[in-house]
Amino acid sequence: MGRNGPPSSTVDGAAVSDSTRFDEPSPTPPLRASAHGAVVIPARDEAGVIARTLRSLIPLTALEGIEIIVACNGCSDGTAAIAAGFEGVRVAQTDTASKAAGLNLGDRVATSWPRLYLDADIEIAPSAVLAVFDALDEPGVLAARPYYAYDTTGATVPVRAYYRARSRASAPATRLWGAGGYAVSEQGHARFAEFPRVTADDSWFDEQFRDHEKRVVPTAPMRVRTPRDTRALMAVLRRQRRGHRELGIPSHATSRTRSIISAIRGPRSAADAGWYILLSLAARRRVRPASRSAAEHPWERDASSRTDAATQR
Repeated sequence: MGRNGPPSSTVDGAAVSDSTRFDEPSPTPPLRASAHGAVVIPARDEAGVIARTLRSLIPLTALEGIEIIVACNGCSDGTAAIAAGFEGVRVAQTDTASKAAGLNLGDRVATSWPRLYLDADIEIAPSAVLAVFDALDEPGVLAARPYYAYDTTGATVPVRAYYRARSRASAPATRLWGAGGYAVSEQGHARFAEFPRVTADDSWFDEQFRDHEKRVVPTAPMRVRTPRDTRALMAVLRRQRRGHRELGIPSHATSRTRSIISAIRGPRSAADAGWYILLSLAARRRVRPASRSAAEHPWERDASSRTDAATQR
């Protein structure tokens, strides 16, 4: 992972980098034996990435108060077997192929608080996990997430340009969605009985809390691998837009685009803005009206960044 912050900061702790920055060696701070909390990883057919995600978390298994749970939902591959091969990782399984089912299964299995819900393809430093848990122990803080950074290694020119432009856009300082992971205290979780079956679970989660109850914690950034090609990126953008429509969340596309345009400082940023606008418009045109429930929609995810077998254990 990176050092004590994202490679280049934006208002909500997002950045763009590549593997050379993430792979820089840095000392691992000592982990407090008194730390407590649970990391819940919902996973559906994630055999291609689950090992690299768990490798980043393994130091936490030495702490008695920390639980790491992989909640397999509808898996038909080797995800469960790979996760079970990591000492200290608990594997739970359900036949229901739904991220919400995985999140709720993880909640039923976990006993510790706070809880970090982490996508199965996200890498995070143990120190970042503990920093978020510490923030959730503070009075009034009910939900939080760490900084994150986009890793565009191996991506095509349009994809890299899109994420560079996106990282320049201003965003709410307490935005929790879009980072690949979010956390909640026991008190915060009392706001809802369980996770609903919606497309954009992170956006739904974000809507449960007021701004003063949320915290973006300055940490070493979570590593979010971007799609490698425009086809995969379009699938991700369609899912995001459909998820916001489903929840009735107003689109901030216009204000975000204006922010990106206002950040233009030269030919490169202008080209990035052009790619961002082009790809965003293309994705918007391809999203059908939300006439079906989330349960009926096919799950569109980025498969292009989940194919590197060399990262496996």
